[in-house]
Amino acid sequence: MRLSLFPSRPWHGLAVAVTAFCIAIIQPVMAEQQPQPDSRLPQKSLPQPMIPTPPSLDASSWILLDANSGEVLVEHNADERLPPASLTKMMTAYIVEKEIDDGNISDDDMVTISEHAWRTGGSRMFVREGTRVKVDDLLHGVVIQSGNDASVALAEYVAGSESSFADLMNQQAQRMGLENTHFANATGLPHEDHYSSARDLATIARHIIRDYPDHYQIYSKKYFTYNDIRQPNRNRLLWRDPAVDGLKTGHTEEAGYCLVSSAKQDDMRLISVVMGTQSDEARAQESQKLLSYGFRFFDTFKLYQRGAVLNQPRIWGGARDNLKLGVTQDIYLTVPQGRRDEMTAKLNIPETIKAPVQAGQQLGSLQVKLGDKVIREQPLVALQSVEQGGFFKRIWDSIVLFVTGLF
Repeated sequence: MRLSLFPSRPWHGLAVAVTAFCIAIIQPVMAEQQPQPDSRLPQKSLPQPMIPTPPSLDASSWILLDANSGEVLVEHNADERLPPASLTKMMTAYIVEKEIDDGNISDDDMVTISEHAWRTGGSRMFVREGTRVKVDDLLHGVVIQSGNDASVALAEYVAGSESSFADLMNQQAQRMGLENTHFANATGLPHEDHYSSARDLATIARHIIRDYPDHYQIYSKKYFTYNDIRQPNRNRLLWRDPAVDGLKTGHTEEAGYCLVSSAKQDDMRLISVVMGTQSDEARAQESQKLLSYGFRFFDTFKLYQRGAVLNQPRIWGGARDNLKLGVTQDIYLTVPQGRRDEMTAKLNIPETIKAPVQAGQQLGSLQVKLGDKVIREQPLVALQSVEQGGFFKRIWDSIVLFVTGLF
């Protein structure tokens, strides 16, 4: 028995009509389902500059990255495990800032200074044993004065002991994805099991800037006075470069002179890490070389904003006909100056999307190229939930989708 494509009369005419109607609508439907073609990003009229090789520094290790895009612009031995000295205190301060933000402690809490904190050697805030000091003052002492006594006092207040606080530091390091970092104390005083890398320290700095911007302003202060003792911030770049507003210095005989710096020009923020230089002056000069190179020869811009609708493809069998797609975070890109007009963006979207869909569900990707090289690939997600439509809506969409498939 040969089967006919269409039912026998009297339904033949109705089937033909339905099919004809479906054919009439499949062209726009199919057009909706195609991913957006490569599109040129907004051009910026810049002359085509010559970009020199990155500067070579008189240091053991260094890295330069953009704080918004996370793009590494320059690096050398960036994953080498080295003693971080007082750069450690960035994580100490971050843990305290997190505890404040989580509501576990307050800036105004009073901390009783233990004998252990008071006796800790090295750079000091000059707190006295048995006195009570505000958390906010101790945090200033850690960041600006690099006080080992203040670091131990905060560690004991948050975790009960410095060793327990070091455990918190290591847990946070794992959450940040730091692969070459381990903390043995809150100060950075020498210890065989205490190390970090330029890349990991840059990551900590980026978290400080992005996660707790209200506390980040402490890093830009040039002086702090406690107990009638006025001490300067050891970051020389705060006096030399108005764009610099942080972060932290470090020095021990084993580590040499180290500096993590951040600077902002217009909408571009850079983070530099220089480890193992020979002097206080050298760490400032070498850091300035990195920052100047980054601002001179690179450009950072926001490509897409978190939550912005990038496409609205057809969704089948849903309570609505279209689905809003976008990204879950702001997308920043850093490229060599003069090459922005070489960039293309493409949305890769599945040909068929069926309900139900949950908000946040990944449905394709955003791909950005610089010339022929892919420089960013970001998940494309649903910005809304779409439940299944009613019975007749699902049946109708099934018919249309079937006929669409024939063509």
